[in-house]
Amino acid sequence: MRVTTFTVGPLQENSYLVVDEETRAAALIDPGDEGDRLVRAIRQSGARLEAVWLTHAHVDHVGGIAAVKRAFDVPVHLHPLDLPLYRVSDRQAAMFGLEFEVPPEPERALADGETLRLGSLAFDVMHTPGHAPGLCVIHGHGVAFVGDLIFAGSIGRTDLPLADPAAMAASLERACTLPGATVLYPGHGPPTTVDAERRSNPFLSGIARVLRR
Repeated sequence: MRVTTFTVGPLQENSYLVVDEETRAAALIDPGDEGDRLVRAIRQSGARLEAVWLTHAHVDHVGGIAAVKRAFDVPVHLHPLDLPLYRVSDRQAAMFGLEFEVPPEPERALADGETLRLGSLAFDVMHTPGHAPGLCVIHGHGVAFVGDLIFAGSIGRTDLPLADPAAMAASLERACTLPGATVLYPGHGPPTTVDAERRSNPFLSGIARVLRR
């Protein structure tokens, strides 16, 4: 498996290209902006894009979808609880003053416990609401794509529309049941591991509390 990170847009969001090196099958996770750049990178990689997987539907995670869909007619996967956010992503963009192209509707609904196949690889879906109602962690083969659930030393915001601090606390606890060596690929910032966050993240050690609205 190969994971390539593309940090895109003014909010410096991480998009990930996951490639099964045996079959060249690939999935693009959270194409948040600079869709044309992502299209060029996929073509240059020699991989065969099969799907777009979304951890959640905040504007900085969906802004590149329209361009990717024009170039590669592949299904977009999203948990249905995030459809309300997805469908107002243009309004989110306007609030931040971002240029934005409205993405087409997702074709596939992610579900907790589902297994996503990518060539010879398999990834499990873990529904982890809190930062967004439909946020999902996609994990397997020693890695987890966690969106804005957890960052190196921090966590995603819970003071946004549709956020739920109590759900966030439960989701953090659940995500940290993954093996300690699991590499966490977040929506912003550098990768980390479950063990590193258990040791040093103040929101997991009890030093800091999840912000309540």
